[in-house]
Amino acid sequence: MDSFADSTFMPHQPAFDQPVGRMRPVPGGPRAYRTRIRVLGPLLGVLAPGVLGGVALLLLRGNTSTVRGAAGLMLSVLAAPGLLVAGVPLTSGAATYALAALGSAVLWFLLGTTAARSATRRPAATWGDFWKAYMWLAGGVWLGVAASLVAANFLLGRPAL
Repeated sequence: MDSFADSTFMPHQPAFDQPVGRMRPVPGGPRAYRTRIRVLGPLLGVLAPGVLGGVALLLLRGNTSTVRGAAGLMLSVLAAPGLLVAGVPLTSGAATYALAALGSAVLWFLLGTTAARSATRRPAATWGDFWKAYMWLAGGVWLGVAASLVAANFLLGRPAL
C-alpha cells in the first residue's frame, strides 16, 4: 500500500505538520482583531494628521525662511483642511485657528471611522487594509486642499505655483 501512495500517479500532498509561509495566529481571534481596528482606527485617523500638524508647527515657529514658511503652510493645511475653510492664510485669531483645528479633527475622525469600517468588511482584516483605505480617503482630501490653494491663487491674481 505504501508503494502505491509513493507512486508518481498520486499528486504530492504537503505535510500538515510543516509551517506554511509566515502564518501567525490572529491575536485574540479574528473578531477581536476586527473590533480593535474599528475602535483604534478613528483615533489613528486623527493621530496621523496631528503629527503632520506638529511638524508644521515646528517649521513655522521662529520662521525667517521662505522655504520653511511655504513648507509649514502646506503641511498645516494638509493636516487641518479646515484652516482653508476658515480663511486662515488671510485671517488670524486664536478662536479661528481653534475652530478650524477642531473641525479638521472631526473630519479626520470621520475618515478614520470610514476607513476602519471599509477595512473590516473582510473577515480577515489587517492594519494594512485600514491604512490602504485611509490613504485613499486622505488623498482625496489632500487633492482638494491642493486644488483650493491653486484656485485661491488664481482668484487673487497670482501665478499658480
